[in-house]
Amino acid sequence: MKLTLLALAALPAVTAETILGVYIFHRHGDRTPKALAPANLTSLGQEQVYQSGAYYRSRYVASDASSPIYRLSSDVAVANQMTVTSQTDTVLQNSAQAFMQGVYPPVGTVSVEKLANGSSIEGSLNGYQYIPINAVASASSSSNAENNEWLQGGSGCGNAVVSSNNYFSSSEYLSTLKGTQDFYQGLLPVINSTFTSSQASFKNGYTIYDYINVATIHNSTIPSEDLLTNETLHELFWLANAHEWGLAYNETDPIRAVAGATLAGQIVTQLNATLTGKSKQPLGVQFGAYASFLSFFGLAQLPAVSDNFRGIVDYASSMAFELVDTSDAAVTASSYPAAADVSVRFLFANGSAAAHAPVAYPLFGQSETLLPWTTFVAEMGKFAIADTAAWCTACGNSTGVCAQFASGSDSGSGSASATSTSGNGISLPVAGVIGALVTLVVILGVEALVYFVAGLKLVKKSALAASSGPTSELKA
Repeated sequence: MKLTLLALAALPAVTAETILGVYIFHRHGDRTPKALAPANLTSLGQEQVYQSGAYYRSRYVASDASSPIYRLSSDVAVANQMTVTSQTDTVLQNSAQAFMQGVYPPVGTVSVEKLANGSSIEGSLNGYQYIPINAVASASSSSNAENNEWLQGGSGCGNAVVSSNNYFSSSEYLSTLKGTQDFYQGLLPVINSTFTSSQASFKNGYTIYDYINVATIHNSTIPSEDLLTNETLHELFWLANAHEWGLAYNETDPIRAVAGATLAGQIVTQLNATLTGKSKQPLGVQFGAYASFLSFFGLAQLPAVSDNFRGIVDYASSMAFELVDTSDAAVTASSYPAAADVSVRFLFANGSAAAHAPVAYPLFGQSETLLPWTTFVAEMGKFAIADTAAWCTACGNSTGVCAQFASGSDSGSGSASATSTSGNGISLPVAGVIGALVTLVVILGVEALVYFVAGLKLVKKSALAASSGPTSELKA
């Protein structure tokens, strides 16, 4: 039931190029089902993200890396060379920790210190490296978002809430709901310990798929297992894909993809900081929800490459954005490349990168997988949300953190404006505090919706309008 993508371009051989920096967005590893809260990272999931981290170490970090990142320490983690973030969620936080242990494993005798009294001491756990994971709470203040089935409830983005819930009144959704009723009812012998007859429908297409998918991975026996033919499992998967795609992206209503838009703003901000800072902080890693992948895929026109980009990415999937110097000159602090000599390459791995090596794909309907930096920024700027003012405008919010932007003063157009500056970079309207607010209010809280595991009921639009809580759906 894996999402298989056609590789348009194998990873190019790295010859006369230097990787100046990388931004990685990563999904968590295998976990227990959402319908049986609390959700927890499994041993399999831990191993998936750890091995993914080990792959990225071999590609970017190790002393013998195939594409070493300029200025990044190869063995001992240096905290100010990287930024690692994750929602305050057990599954995501643990995944981030396991991933970074793959990137920077224990250093053994390198951790031995000689004290003033002449004695020596070795770091605990064979020199285990304690890498800071920046925990960002969601707007819903949930400490374990994976326990909630509908995770975008904390996004707080009013227009995105309305847009995502419009899917439930669309002809596409209603037609599928009606046409698959018998299919889901036929699965009741498999799921009736958790789902009632009224809950067994396309309305809960993702939850039911998730529940059965986890069972097929971990359970030696499943009730009425004979019903789960390959054809049935395939149908479950693609119905879940349709359900999630409809909630994460809509071409005629881009605000539905607010998660991908805000992620795009963060990607450009991080890479721009790497460029302007001459790779002082060349590595950015973020763990987040799979729906952010879907939102970004839609905005970046990746379904034009393959319809499979409309599907749910597998556990431990990742996408990486490489900032590449394409000049033949050696990169040094005194001869750092100009923006005109820098390009960006997009890579995607469906599943753990250790088992499914990342592949380069063209973004924005382009034909090339290596885009000039200025082209990349211009294309991302068409939909990226890079600051709080732009987010508030796009979301139609006027209270809370958005109150200061509600007076009608210049608060942006809802997308990131990126203009060239003198020197090596692209200036963006993003400061440290603003970036923190965007992360707090949007990205890592943007993956959720009005529904909760207990009940799994669809909230009516009238109820949504009356509710003061956020309700749009994007899931991890």
